[in-house]
Amino acid sequence: MRIVIGAAAGNIGRRVAEHVLQAGGEAVLLVRNPTSLPAAVAAHAQAQVVTLDLTDEGAVVAAAQGADALFWLVPPPPLAVSDWPQWYQAIAAAGAAAVRTHQIAHVVLVSSLGAGMAPGLGTVSYVGELEQQLNATGAHVVALRPGYFMENFLAQAPAIRTQGVVQYPYAEDHDMPFISVADIAAVAAHYLLHPQWAGQWTRNLMGPTNLTLPACTALLSQAWGQPVRYERQSAAALQQTLGQWGLTAYAQQEMTALFQALGDPHGAYATPRTAEAYTPTSFQEFIATHLLPLLPPNQ
Repeated sequence: MRIVIGAAAGNIGRRVAEHVLQAGGEAVLLVRNPTSLPAAVAAHAQAQVVTLDLTDEGAVVAAAQGADALFWLVPPPPLAVSDWPQWYQAIAAAGAAAVRTHQIAHVVLVSSLGAGMAPGLGTVSYVGELEQQLNATGAHVVALRPGYFMENFLAQAPAIRTQGVVQYPYAEDHDMPFISVADIAAVAAHYLLHPQWAGQWTRNLMGPTNLTLPACTALLSQAWGQPVRYERQSAAALQQTLGQWGLTAYAQQEMTALFQALGDPHGAYATPRTAEAYTPTSFQEFIATHLLPLLPPNQ
C-alpha cells in the first residue's frame, strides 16, 4: 500500500509513519522540515520524503500520485500565519484536491472533539471545515476526534521542576478526556492499513478516563514522590505565558479562544463516553514514560 502522510514529522504523523513502515507499507512523508523526521523513518527503504508546505495545493497533489490512502491533519500554524481559519481551509483544500485528482479511496484525518459544533471556538471550529472538505470528495473518510493531548503536559515540566506547580486556565472541577498521541496514531494507522471499511463517519478518542487537573497533579505527585499542586491561571497570567512562548497578539487571541472552548463545562469535553472512544494509555503510564524523565529524581 502507498499511504501519503501529511505533517509526517509531527507528534502524530511520525508515529503513523512508523506503524505504516513496520507493517511493510510504502509511506510518502510530507514535511516542511525534513531534518525534524526521526532518522530511522527518513532513511527507511519504503519511505519517500517530500518537502513542501501543506497549503501548496499543487505540490500536495503531485506528491499524492498513486496513493491508496491519505492521512491528513492540520499542524499548528507557524508564527508568521496571521489568519488561522484561512490556514485550516487551505490545508483542507489541498488534501481534498489530492483525493479528487487521484481518486484516493480512503482518508483518515485528525479532527477534534466538538469539531464544528459552533463558531468562535478557535481551532475546534476550524477542524469542522477540514471534515466537510474531505467528506465532499466522496471518498471513504473517518474523522478521528481526540480529546486533550497528554503531551501538552510536557510544556509544564519547567514549572513542575522549579515550583512544583501545574498551571492551566481550566476550572479545578473541569474533567477532561486526556489521550496520548501514540494512541491516536495507532488508531489512525489501523484504519489506513486495513481499508476494509466504507462510508463517512467520526470516531471520538478520549483515553481511558476523564481527569481533572488536581487529579492529574495528585497522580504526578505520587509518581514523582514530591508535591505538585494545580494552580488555575487567570486571564492575565495566561496572556503572559502565551507571550513568553513567542506567540503574536493574533495567535494569543486564537489560543485564548481555544482554551475557553475546551474549558466550557457544557462544550466539547462534555461529550458522552462510548466504548469505541476508549484508548489504552493511562495518564500514569504517560507520566512514567514521558514526564518523569524531564524531572529530577526524588531524593
